[in-house]
Amino acid sequence: MDKKLLLYRRGGLGDTLLTFPVAEAYKKRGWEVHFVGNTDVLPLAVEAGFADRIFSEIPRVDTYKKVVLISANKFIEHPDVEWVYPFPPEREHVTRYYLRVLGLDNVPLSESLPIKKANDWKGRVVLHPGSGSEKKNPPLELYTKLYHLLDKMGLSPIFVLGVAEYHLRENLKDFETHTVEDIGEFAHLLKGVRGFVGNDSGFSHLAGYLGVPTLVLFGPTDPVVWRPLGKNVTVLYKSLECSPCFPAPCPHTPPKRCLSFDVEEILRTLKEKL
Repeated sequence: MDKKLLLYRRGGLGDTLLTFPVAEAYKKRGWEVHFVGNTDVLPLAVEAGFADRIFSEIPRVDTYKKVVLISANKFIEHPDVEWVYPFPPEREHVTRYYLRVLGLDNVPLSESLPIKKANDWKGRVVLHPGSGSEKKNPPLELYTKLYHLLDKMGLSPIFVLGVAEYHLRENLKDFETHTVEDIGEFAHLLKGVRGFVGNDSGFSHLAGYLGVPTLVLFGPTDPVVWRPLGKNVTVLYKSLECSPCFPAPCPHTPPKRCLSFDVEEILRTLKEKL
């Protein structure tokens, strides 16, 4: 039980990745880290060396010297539980908030997720037109226009679709698409691409954390809090007087002003990154 730690964080791809630095920081302080949460994503923490074991459900907590619970509810009764509310009370990046509250903000961390790279998509630009909420998505037409422009430049664009975008397969039948079914396999493919463009989504968090040149379109959500990890991330954000507003409904008639991006601006910014 000596230096054995249980880290709990439920959530989707993005929420889970934003917690990886906590696991890495504890590993660097000599803890054996067991991670409870999204087991579609957590194998990447093991591959990166940030976690020793992963669980979908909480094991016996009395076998751990320390339990870190990142949750809206403090539901574990154990004397060694350190509870962190999952959302920062002020406008602070969520990962920095976790590290600060847990006293880990002075631990040197990896700049990118150290996993192996597949070269199948080498030289390609990946486009992800969706997210976990329609409220965060610009019109699909923006991405189809960008696809055509990138194709003319010889940058071999490809659309990637997660579960939340399966309904777009018919709309994108004339474009090359890849349906993501395995996050680990997708991460290895994504690690080898030339660039990525997406919304505030789990796939954007993954691309940025992998070190891929990543351009993220933020609209109703706050990039100060939710910006993807990674030193090669660029955010486009209009910073309107009414934003951020998520998850409140937008009072304006579609298309939302905060998501009305110019495809030429996106292309210019992407070309600078590449």
